[in-house]
Amino acid sequence: MDSRRASASDEDPVRYVRRRSGPDLDGCVAALAVVHERDGYPLDWPDRPGDWLTPPSLLSAWVAELDGRVAGHIGLARSGAGDLAPGLWGARAGSGPGAAAVVNRLFVAPEARGRGLGASLLARAVEEARERGLHPVLDVLASDAAAAALYERLGWEFLAVVEQRWSPARTVSVRCYAAPSRAVRTA
Repeated sequence: MDSRRASASDEDPVRYVRRRSGPDLDGCVAALAVVHERDGYPLDWPDRPGDWLTPPSLLSAWVAELDGRVAGHIGLARSGAGDLAPGLWGARAGSGPGAAAVVNRLFVAPEARGRGLGASLLARAVEEARERGLHPVLDVLASDAAAAALYERLGWEFLAVVEQRWSPARTVSVRCYAAPSRAVRTA
């Protein structure tokens, strides 16, 4: 179910979520650059943004299209050594961190916001994680109130605020969340 078309009215442009393909990467990087300029996400601009969007742990990725252009992105990855949300969720659920999948690299271009694209992308990643028998978790910078509000509005369970080491010289505060046991609402 890679092509999910949302209902569109005469006033609302056609939008849908589909699996990311190779040709989408340039559009993803362009949208990410606008998000970074406006919102500071990602906090540190990567030297190779295409590689940042395609980490080795990536299981799958999707894009949201709006009027035929990439307007958003999300990834789903295996849990890595530096990921704290899987361990927090595993401790609560009585399972190991390997039973979780990390939702990451979620962004929506500023001009496409307010149309439910972020919620639709998130729902697709949650669905894929569950199809793989994994529980979706994520973390977000503690200072990113808009992202935290989205996750909480969609019923994600707040786990904790933790300090995460991003480099030998940098530690950041992140809010960790786990997907609800029921399906995520799509606003």
